[in-house]
Amino acid sequence: MLGAGLVDVPPVPYRDPASAVMDRPEVPESRRFCSRCDEPVGRGRDGRPGRTEGFCRGCGHPFSFTPKLKKGELIGGQYEVLGCLAHGGLGWIYLARDHNVSARWVVLKGLLDTGDADSLAAATAERAFLAEVEHPNIVKIYNFVQHGGSGYIVMEYVGGQSLKDILVRRRHEEGEDAALPLGQVIAYGLEVLRALGYLHGVGLLYCDFKPDNAIQSEEQLKLIDLGGVRRAFDVNSPIFGTPGYQAPEISERGPSITSDLYTVGRTLAVLSFCFRGYTGRHVRSLPPRHDVPIFQRHESFHRLLRRATHPDPAGRFQSAAEMADQLTGVLREVLATEDGRPRPAPSSLFGPEQSVAGTEIVDAMAADTFSLALPAAAQTAARIPAQAAAQTPAQTPAQTAAQTAVSAPPGRPSQSVNGAGRVLAALDARAAAAALPVPLVNSADPAAGFLTGLTARDPGELAAALATPSVPSLEVTLALARVRIELGELTEAAHMLDGIADDNPDDWRVDWYRGVAALAGRRFDEAIRVFNRLYDLMPGETAPKLALAFAHECKGADEKAGYYYELVWRTDPTYVSAAFGLARVRLASGDRIAAEQVLDSVPPISSHYLTAQLAAVAAVVRGRGAGELGGDELVEAGRRLETLRLDTERYARFAAEVLEAGLGWVRAGRAGAGTKQTELLGAPLSEIMLRRKLEATYRLLAKLAEGPGDRHELVKRANSVRPRTLF
Repeated sequence: MLGAGLVDVPPVPYRDPASAVMDRPEVPESRRFCSRCDEPVGRGRDGRPGRTEGFCRGCGHPFSFTPKLKKGELIGGQYEVLGCLAHGGLGWIYLARDHNVSARWVVLKGLLDTGDADSLAAATAERAFLAEVEHPNIVKIYNFVQHGGSGYIVMEYVGGQSLKDILVRRRHEEGEDAALPLGQVIAYGLEVLRALGYLHGVGLLYCDFKPDNAIQSEEQLKLIDLGGVRRAFDVNSPIFGTPGYQAPEISERGPSITSDLYTVGRTLAVLSFCFRGYTGRHVRSLPPRHDVPIFQRHESFHRLLRRATHPDPAGRFQSAAEMADQLTGVLREVLATEDGRPRPAPSSLFGPEQSVAGTEIVDAMAADTFSLALPAAAQTAARIPAQAAAQTPAQTPAQTAAQTAVSAPPGRPSQSVNGAGRVLAALDARAAAAALPVPLVNSADPAAGFLTGLTARDPGELAAALATPSVPSLEVTLALARVRIELGELTEAAHMLDGIADDNPDDWRVDWYRGVAALAGRRFDEAIRVFNRLYDLMPGETAPKLALAFAHECKGADEKAGYYYELVWRTDPTYVSAAFGLARVRLASGDRIAAEQVLDSVPPISSHYLTAQLAAVAAVVRGRGAGELGGDELVEAGRRLETLRLDTERYARFAAEVLEAGLGWVRAGRAGAGTKQTELLGAPLSEIMLRRKLEATYRLLAKLAEGPGDRHELVKRANSVRPRTLF
């Protein structure tokens, strides 16, 4: 289970119990503190070593750092002490052998520091519930015994290394600033959350989780210290905690589920980066994102830690299952970022994309595009017959390239004029809002079955079906609000969402639909604020990131949009809108190669694969001068087009673009430069043959044209490119 099936965590060899026993059990003076007031005790002075036993100068409480149990001593009539393993908050931890059960190895841990026999008996009886804890990620409690006025928990021996020891070993090998790989850290966190989720489910709180209290043995992780575990309703037992890990409200409110989750967040932070000051200036906060490279690289992880360690318990994750769900999503994203392999998975909160937004390819042959692409003088020059052009005086390559940029063939957009030459149409805000994933329906709602049966995608039909629900239903009201947004009835949708919020103030889906409505209404700053809050709330979910990408792109913030598009597409290629969005912003920045790579990454099984391939063809040839084109990429664009299964007209329209680019490339004197290919779409790479092929393509399109205006325009284009002949 370690790694959630997503990441390989290096196994830790099982440690022979006998080798774990300390030769000289001593507690360093720097770690000697009073168990009551936490003041330093047992410290040396004037060159003399500190006392290992005595009384605290501050509160008078006795302290002892010498082992109470000796090797060979028999405890409870069955546990033979073999030596000390470590020193904890309640004293020494011992290794022993159980002579009553197959001579198995066990661990003895101090239970209560008291000399009162009655109090000891009561405490032992109270802690007996720990023997009923049964979980693969929690050490097994076998028994409770009393000996010499002290009580001991008897638990299984777990051979391995604590998370603290694993971190210390890595820093010893790689330097004091080293941390564990983030994927490995998250894998540990998921195992801990499984264990805490079990404890919370049976009414128990762990209270004192930290790297010292979890051991990896082979490929399993276990919580090993249950000394601080208490019942959720217990208000009298002492509270155990560790500075730097303990939630800030413990002293006033006591422990809770959210305070347990706080300790997990702090532990993830300590393990994943060099967290200096976590017990000092950052004892109740995280370092700024710009100071931590891993936060800069993995924004979702940073947001998860911020929520897990929020100062207000209400701002944290409210259950271990919720935190584990979001942490798993973050893990998928982290791994995809590290190795480039997607890790898609269904969401427990959202359905898939409703549709794919922003896939429209600009028609380069449309009259309006052509009129923007070339000034009138250039259009006239473009119609000069080839023979006349061939009779012009010899020119330098620079002059030839300059002329080609002006007198490009009809339909060949110029990159520099009014943004002509665009490949993908601008994103429509309403279409983007309608494409976003929809929150899943609560299966406990009385109308859940009714909503599941609604398959109509026409918003008007859905609105009619939802307007007359058979029973009052929150889910139906939310669905109707969504449909109102799709219909553009934003005021009505806002009123409905306000009403839902009055009755359900904690339902995050109201905020989601408010953000969708803001996007559809082109209130992009508002949409970004809403979706940003939801990203904080659910850092492992894809939907808020896609929504942020849409909103940033519509606002014109292409760099931010590209960041979120890439995050989504890299992690989960089922969100095809992200691929087209990323291609749009790459093209807008002039990075055609990156845009082509993104479009190529749309998988063949996608229904939008063909559109992505056509956009990749257009990205190579559209809006570029002959000097920018490479021969190989031009020929490759032609080959790509030939492999696609297209209807005659669509193939011909894109073939005309490729041939136009090829003709311009040849006329600029680029033939033979950078390519060993001799053909483009079946035509030899010579001016006369490309003109013949292009002329035939235009005449074919003219035959397929719907209206006389388009037909005449295409015939004119065919005439303008045909080579002059003697017949």
